[in-house]
Amino acid sequence: MQKNLSELFGTNPSLEQKFVSVFIKALEKNNQPGFDYIEFKQSLGVMAKMNIDESTAIRSAFATASTVGLTKKKLLDSAKFYGKVINQEKEHFDAALNKRINSKVGGKIKEVEKLKEQIIKYKEKIEQLQAQIEKHQHTIDTADEQIQAEKEKIVGTQNNFEQTHEDFINQLKADIENFNTYL
Repeated sequence: MQKNLSELFGTNPSLEQKFVSVFIKALEKNNQPGFDYIEFKQSLGVMAKMNIDESTAIRSAFATASTVGLTKKKLLDSAKFYGKVINQEKEHFDAALNKRINSKVGGKIKEVEKLKEQIIKYKEKIEQLQAQIEKHQHTIDTADEQIQAEKEKIVGTQNNFEQTHEDFINQLKADIENFNTYL
């Protein structure tokens, strides 16, 4: 069976495709051997293309999958396993995001604070140091814009990632709920 997981998970057009790709790669990398949630979801995808209602599709796919040893427990356990894989990707993203915040924003904030202190000292020697004061003031003025731009970029990236993460988790939860309801 073809394993194009982006057709199964990444169909929400409002999701950031680079994050969809991150989650898809994580699922593919951690795909467990044998028939489990991933293959079951692929079966449901095929049935969806045939316009079979969800309840019938789940029952039919499960009936077929049970002939190759899939049990409801294995299906649910593997869906939960893939939920953990997705959550691990979120943890990696959060760590990288914090590192970026510290390097991009934190460093600029420290730089600005240091320059402000220097300006106070330079003003005491205003006649000798006027050129340096203007130079550092310019750096401060542009740093505020850079900080704001980086913050907006990081928040946008985080929001896109969070939306993608939430969509994947909601799909997993909905599938688990449907499995529990129909199986």
